[in-house]
Amino acid sequence: MARLHNTVRQLRFMHGEMTQQELADKVAVSRQTIGAIEKGRFNPSVKLALEIAAVFAKPMSEVFFLEEEEA
Repeated sequence: MARLHNTVRQLRFMHGEMTQQELADKVAVSRQTIGAIEKGRFNPSVKLALEIAAVFAKPMSEVFFLEEEEA
């Protein structure tokens, strides 16, 4: 089974150490939602994933990707 992973935390730090709140404000969600996405506890909608990728000017596939989990 594949699991969704992301580089949101790394990208925030590469973009001027952007806070979770700053990113949340840019994509109109709560800071808690950004935290849950970063920790893999919440999978964003396609729309939200595209909006997050756009904040960092990256293709969605560089921000969110699937990795197979070992059984």
